[in-house]
Amino acid sequence: MREARADAALIALDDGGSGILTERDLIGLIACRADDTAVGRVCTRALYTAPSDASLYHVRNMMNDRGVRHIGVERDGEVEGLVSFADLLSGIELAYVDELRSALEARDSALASSQRNLQLAEKVIQTSLEGIMVTDASGWIMRVNPAFTELTGYSPDEVIGQSPSVLQSGRHDQAFYDRMWSTLSRHGQWRGEIWNRRKNGEIYPELLTITAITDENGEISHYAALFSDISELKENERQIRHLAYYDPLTGLPNRRLFYDRLSMAVAHAHRGRGRLAVMFVDLDHFKTINDTLGHAVGDQLLEAVAGKLKACLREDDSVARTGGDEFLVLLPDVEDFEPVADVAQRVIDSLGQPVFLQGRELVIGCSIGIAFYPEDGVDEEQLVKHADIAMYRAKQRGRNTYSLFTPAMNRAAQRRLDLETGLRTAIEQQQFCMHYQPLVDAEASALVGAEALLRWEHPEWGRMPPDEFIPLAEETGLILPLGELIIAQVVEQAAEWGGKIKLSINLSTRQFGDPTLAERLMESARVAGISGEALGLEITETALMTDFDVHVAAMERLRDQGVRFSIDDFGTGYSSLAYLRRIPLDCLKIDRSFTAEILESEDARSIVSATIAMAHSLRLGVVAEGVETAQQAQLLREMKADTLQGFYFGRPLPAADFAATFLR
Repeated sequence: MREARADAALIALDDGGSGILTERDLIGLIACRADDTAVGRVCTRALYTAPSDASLYHVRNMMNDRGVRHIGVERDGEVEGLVSFADLLSGIELAYVDELRSALEARDSALASSQRNLQLAEKVIQTSLEGIMVTDASGWIMRVNPAFTELTGYSPDEVIGQSPSVLQSGRHDQAFYDRMWSTLSRHGQWRGEIWNRRKNGEIYPELLTITAITDENGEISHYAALFSDISELKENERQIRHLAYYDPLTGLPNRRLFYDRLSMAVAHAHRGRGRLAVMFVDLDHFKTINDTLGHAVGDQLLEAVAGKLKACLREDDSVARTGGDEFLVLLPDVEDFEPVADVAQRVIDSLGQPVFLQGRELVIGCSIGIAFYPEDGVDEEQLVKHADIAMYRAKQRGRNTYSLFTPAMNRAAQRRLDLETGLRTAIEQQQFCMHYQPLVDAEASALVGAEALLRWEHPEWGRMPPDEFIPLAEETGLILPLGELIIAQVVEQAAEWGGKIKLSINLSTRQFGDPTLAERLMESARVAGISGEALGLEITETALMTDFDVHVAAMERLRDQGVRFSIDDFGTGYSSLAYLRRIPLDCLKIDRSFTAEILESEDARSIVSATIAMAHSLRLGVVAEGVETAQQAQLLREMKADTLQGFYFGRPLPAADFAATFLR
């Protein structure tokens, strides 16, 4: 129809008859998503016909009587074409001129025929559902029909004698109108979509046909414009386009749009030698919820899941629903697997939170597979396929987890995930214990204190190195409950030993930044029946540099209660001398890396000697850690170190063994 510029099609039926299918029929069918239905099933079979020699007036009467806009043309018993209302309109002026010429030749009979045609034209114009506007050759409006007033809001008196530009919306530039008039001049007709403005200022789209009417000399005498409001059609087209790219339930992009975005992201990563990740998210046990509680609840749950997924992602990330309970996530511009693993864990944690629907608390997990460009695929098909494979691995591992397609990355991610899971379990089950390493007076070699060191004995993995799980605890925030456990055990141990020696506790950066630390620590000491003098706190330079003034205030409150502070690993962090004057410190701990080289390296000896001298000038004590030989101990004594710590004096021991060895 579009190619033929026709508003209806004649349908040849299998039984030999004829039917008709109009533009309006097609719009309704498209809106109802019947695009794959055969035309023979949906066309109108009751096609009214007229003989080929019937007059236009007769045809128009048939249209009025039967309430139709198209009549079949029949010759020798065969339907050979259609006559539409638009055909009548475009030919009415020519028919009028022809009838007028015939009237001059046939006088009374022609005059009568002309009058009938004029009446027909008037009837057609007045009853048309489309707006009709007739102008003279110069483009001034001569007449409009009632439908024109209904569509535009302008009465005939307001527009007759005016230019059609009164209807212009301002959306089209002059070049658009120049092309329109160029086509009209060459072909005598222009048909297309245009935006016009109603009297109330509303802009609307219309389908407009302009036809040039010529006189008997072939000169243009009038222009006839036929138009209709296609706002509803435009809205239907918008909805159809939206359905083509978006999931109607969740409003997320569908597979087609996701693949388009992934293809562009792959091309961008290829040009910039970058990386991206694709996550395949599949809900766990969704079918059970859907079958048990019904599809309505299942749909609401999917909408809630879509909202949670969007909340877990960055602004540049994309998430799409590609199946019943399957989602795809695109993470562009990633440098390593760890940020992607964090997003995956964030999604798992978010979806693991309860959802309340229709008075029920629903908990649903998810399994996630992750594939990286370019390691796991160089096009969208490979990436999605490998992410899907990784997702099934996650399901095989027990669900509610994620898996990487790349074996090496998968092992690292699995180790990290297992370690985090094990760490959470260890805190809940209190699998941690404290070991104590002696601190001895450098001159008298007498025990003056002990440093509390955390140890984790996993029931399956055995002893876990602190440098492996402490950074993860810091990263995940588990260091706070872990720190609570450490303080509780050390305070309890100090009470058990009656405050005979001072026990030092290492504080992490996040733990030291807790504003309630001072109050909780002193409350624990009060409940245990010990004073703050039985405790020492070791902090790093890095921890001290964040929120400096707040931390100094907390240190002063604790120092007033007898708690003593040491800077751990001095010389390996900021080593700013300015802050040493401002904070309530008692001691500096020289890092073991300097002690290890003190016998062989003159530079190391110089650094240690200068550090001890500086500390003493500031009235601070010095602890040298990492002492492993008698020669190191003797040299540190000569340098006037106050306290020594290391394997030479004793390895970290459980509390009972420490007491048996050092507190007898």
